[in-house]
Amino acid sequence: MEFELSEEERAFQDAVRRFGDKVLRPNERRIDSEGRIPDEVLRGMAELGLLAMPVSTDYGGLGASSVLTELAAEEIGRGDFSMATAVFFLLEAGWGLILDRHGTEEAKREILPEVCAGRAFLGIATTEPTGGSDLAHLRTTSTRSGDGFTVRGEKAFLSGVEEAQRLGGGHLTLTRATEGGFRFLYVPTKGPGRTTQRFSNMGRMGISTGAIGYDDAPVPARYLLGADGRGFEIAMEGFTVARTFVSAACIGAAERALETGIAYVKQREVFGQPLGKFEAIQFELVDLWTQVEAIKWQCRRAAWLTDHYLRSGSAAQRSEVQRAVAAVKLTAPPIAFECVKRVMMWFGAAGYTKDVGLELGLRGVMSYLVGAEGGLNIMRIILGRELLGKEFVPYK
Repeated sequence: MEFELSEEERAFQDAVRRFGDKVLRPNERRIDSEGRIPDEVLRGMAELGLLAMPVSTDYGGLGASSVLTELAAEEIGRGDFSMATAVFFLLEAGWGLILDRHGTEEAKREILPEVCAGRAFLGIATTEPTGGSDLAHLRTTSTRSGDGFTVRGEKAFLSGVEEAQRLGGGHLTLTRATEGGFRFLYVPTKGPGRTTQRFSNMGRMGISTGAIGYDDAPVPARYLLGADGRGFEIAMEGFTVARTFVSAACIGAAERALETGIAYVKQREVFGQPLGKFEAIQFELVDLWTQVEAIKWQCRRAAWLTDHYLRSGSAAQRSEVQRAVAAVKLTAPPIAFECVKRVMMWFGAAGYTKDVGLELGLRGVMSYLVGAEGGLNIMRIILGRELLGKEFVPYK
């Protein structure tokens, strides 16, 4: 692995950081208060090639590597501290790549150019009201019907329910095939047999979270991903990719918090000297910075391993990738949350106000501690399985 970024990678990273500084930061409070990402922000992301950037150039993407996408996720997490734009970005990136890899040619040509242009939303629908991480026992079913399928059941805690209605688009939806196995289907949000609901979250207000009910919702055959009955494996591949980008966005938020804190403790005077002169603050800063720096390079390595695995598909590499990805998803969100929390405490009472803005990051990062893209204990189960062997998995 080459640790030094190429000139092209560095130039792209700089461009995304400028976008974050000039477009995302000035809009982050608006994104949070209005409950949506402005259309001009999405257009700017599309013009920069950020939407579904790993998708092949044949369908409107950049054909970007996981490493380049990870770099972009960091900068977007730093730019919009609320994490809403990062969520939109990583969903399009991770699941756009999966549709590109496993979708039918007809579906890819229909869906992906619209997603890459910001004219449609693409998300993931696996979680159900009766269970979050226990995907092997999900209840939503799909049944062959004529030249397609019908879907029955309910998915909950999905990101982008309202965006898929407003922009168009849908979710890659994991279902239990009534004929056996699992199907992974692209299900448009608009159409007969669908009902939607929006939940009220504490953070990430700029992207909706909600539920979709399916009452024999028809889905064309062209929207099936991969081999019939093998949908579970494809969905797990998607989570492996998306979790790296989640971790990268958390790293960007952590760096943003520390940058804010460093600037503050340098100029805030207490007891006749800058706050940063006190060892209690210095040592805490150093410990936080060291943790962020370590997890950033672990995340970069996970992205690098993912690129190699997606090219080779070897079983040995799959285990290594799953370990690397689970480790960063287990570690990055808590570190980011701790960075934001500690910097808020450096600010004292001011840190609790919306004027300082740290609460945006606290509310946004929290979503990745409670379970988005896989809870922390699920990452521990994955790591335990990979370190000890499948016979030590506690739940079958």
